Amino acid sequence: MSGRRDGSTAIAATFPQFLSDKSKGDDNGAYRRDAERELERFRSWARGAVPDPANADPPSDWKGILRAENPGEAPRDVQFTDLDVTVFGDYARHLASEYVNNTARTYYAYVASWCGWANTQGYLSRHYARESGAEDPLPDTDGRRPGDQQAWSARQRDLLTRHVDEQASAAIDRFVDVDVSRKERGDLESEAVREKAEARFDAIRRCRERALAYLLCYTGLRTAEFLNARDDDRPGRNGLRWRSVSFADKNATVFRKKQQWDEASLPDPVLGPLERYQEVLDAPEDWPVFPTLHRPTLAQHVTAGLEDAGQDEGEIKAVRDAKPDLVVAAEYELDAPPALRPNGARRLLKRLCEAAEIDVDDRHDYLAPHGGRRGMGEVMVREFGYAAAARYLDDTEQQVREAYQHIEAAERADMATEALSRTDQRVRDPSDEV
Repeated sequence: MSGRRDGSTAIAATFPQFLSDKSKGDDNGAYRRDAERELERFRSWARGAVPDPANADPPSDWKGILRAENPGEAPRDVQFTDLDVTVFGDYARHLASEYVNNTARTYYAYVASWCGWANTQGYLSRHYARESGAEDPLPDTDGRRPGDQQAWSARQRDLLTRHVDEQASAAIDRFVDVDVSRKERGDLESEAVREKAEARFDAIRRCRERALAYLLCYTGLRTAEFLNARDDDRPGRNGLRWRSVSFADKNATVFRKKQQWDEASLPDPVLGPLERYQEVLDAPEDWPVFPTLHRPTLAQHVTAGLEDAGQDEGEIKAVRDAKPDLVVAAEYELDAPPALRPNGARRLLKRLCEAAEIDVDDRHDYLAPHGGRRGMGEVMVREFGYAAAARYLDDTEQQVREAYQHIEAAERADMATEALSRTDQRVRDPSDEV
């Protein structure tokens, strides 16, 4: 870090020292990585490099916080003299417009921590980010207690898995029933070939939905551990690969929240749907288990892959006209397409809940992915206790106790009732009632 400790210092020049000071003892670098990402997000916003629907109309008119410079000159970087309470208030408003309540507050907290550090280091005269004028635009916390958070029930799991089972089985049957004669195989103009390819794509799509539903229902995995996590392109955060799945050992190797590779359990109910899906997809082992089905993304991916394979424009058009892009990519064993993102999984679950007529009475109105993990956590806590649940969910026992304290509270209430029934005549043990 260089520069005088005054307002003329570029804020970016202080990021490395702040990150070094704050990440001491953070052996896996999680805090440093997340804080660096949020500081760069703040800097980009301050420079006007991203649209801002909260502070500009239209959002693309947002020009940042820098005052106009001389025409023709390259824009300078953001300096401490550019910062005040209003800037942090505007940024809080921006985050509140882009993210859900707790996420917005979490992202703001990283920037506020840096602001406090800059104040103690002499770059800022005040801790602007924590003044009321700056924090007022932040959304309130959701106020939810641990027991209020969504957790999929046994009935909801049954309804969801029954629906995806029926859809996948019907699609596979249709795929198998389409007959392509030996003479027609390889003929891209053949109606039977085209029908078979469409039926295969539908079978892949339905089997993919089923595998995703079963994985969320029964494994307790975090979406970042098997889908394409946003703003994180590290191996292990870009989608679970088929090579990392072991049906024999009933596990999948995933990159855990604690920043290390670990084997996650795949219970028996998950194995069948996952194996059948692998058979229908028939893709290379370096492919993600859940590739994206976003049409523009796949179109670009397949076109580029076929060009690299030496096909000309006419040949590529003929292939893509005859078969869906995902089928083409699998048949030609092209490089791995991008994996499904968590937002894509949420949209899929919304559609599945509507199709299966699953009513969810909470702020989500659908079975959200984190509810699958919490539902499995409840099963493990109730059946095997907190320590076993913590091992299964890859959390500490303390974290699990805090997350599922409503279960322990209910158990303590039952214990108290049982004890009082033995001492107080007016208290009856519910287990004695007919």
